[in-house]
Amino acid sequence: MRTSSKGEVQRLASSIRGRRLQYFRWSAQLQDFTLFFTTWKDMKPVGKVLCATGIIAGLLAFFWKDPFNPESLSGARVLLTGASAGIGEQMAYRYARFGAEIVLTARREAVLQKVVEKCLTLGAKKIFYIPADMSSPSEPEKVVQFAVQKLGGLDYLVLNHIGMTRFQMWAGDVEYTRWLMQVNFFSYVALATAALPTLEKNKGSLVVVSSLTGKIPTPFTTSYSATKFALDGFFSSLRHELNMQKRNVSVTLCILGLIDTDAALENTRGKVHLTASPAPEAALAIIRGGATRVQEVFYPWWLQHVCCLWVLFPNNRNQVLQSYYNYSTP
Repeated sequence: MRTSSKGEVQRLASSIRGRRLQYFRWSAQLQDFTLFFTTWKDMKPVGKVLCATGIIAGLLAFFWKDPFNPESLSGARVLLTGASAGIGEQMAYRYARFGAEIVLTARREAVLQKVVEKCLTLGAKKIFYIPADMSSPSEPEKVVQFAVQKLGGLDYLVLNHIGMTRFQMWAGDVEYTRWLMQVNFFSYVALATAALPTLEKNKGSLVVVSSLTGKIPTPFTTSYSATKFALDGFFSSLRHELNMQKRNVSVTLCILGLIDTDAALENTRGKVHLTASPAPEAALAIIRGGATRVQEVFYPWWLQHVCCLWVLFPNNRNQVLQSYYNYSTP
């Protein structure tokens, strides 16, 4: 009869301990799964949605590879509107750092000149500016013609300008709403229409800066929200038509939340219980979205989940809005 050596006995004991440890791990994982499944069954629908959203977001974050290549913007020809302040100003600086060739436009010439000077110090290969008032129907075509003449064509049209926004209850001012629609919507349509031939020739990108108020109607923004819903409808439809016609122009719609620009903070002070996100990061998110040709950009990122929940749970909408807005403010 064969006698086991001391070493064999130790190896056998080690193997048994390893198998027992593996068994306990599997048992613990099974218990965790059973507990999760039991908890899942007892969850309310909103809890299930939030939990599933978190799991999906975690998986996407783990496997996602950033397709953005900053070098692709070196020498890119960009027409940027609303470039004198706020997010537009920050986008101008970002494009300059990436080495783009830029045409800036806004109403205030003196402020535009200062932005141009800073862009030159940051590395813009070429930069020009043209003052324009987008409340005038003739201005959009002039701006596009100027940009094409100066740059020889366009790779990016970034529509970012807005008219003065009144953050207040609807007071029946139809003329103001008509004016705001011209600035915030019709001028966007006119600029895009004028630029489409050169964008198609260069396989370019059309980037439209919109707002969460173009997805979710909120208080104090009746006229403004109307213009943003119009943008969403028009440019989402245009994207489909360009795809159907196999015209190689991407359309990126950027849905932004509250951003810490001076104008936004002043308008919402005392009326909104939200933390504003930084304008430089919003600018970068917009630029990345246009460069990677995605259909929609949400900044902050969690706004996409807010929009999903808004659709899934219509009965809770008023309650949610009232928790974020101060209805006692006149």
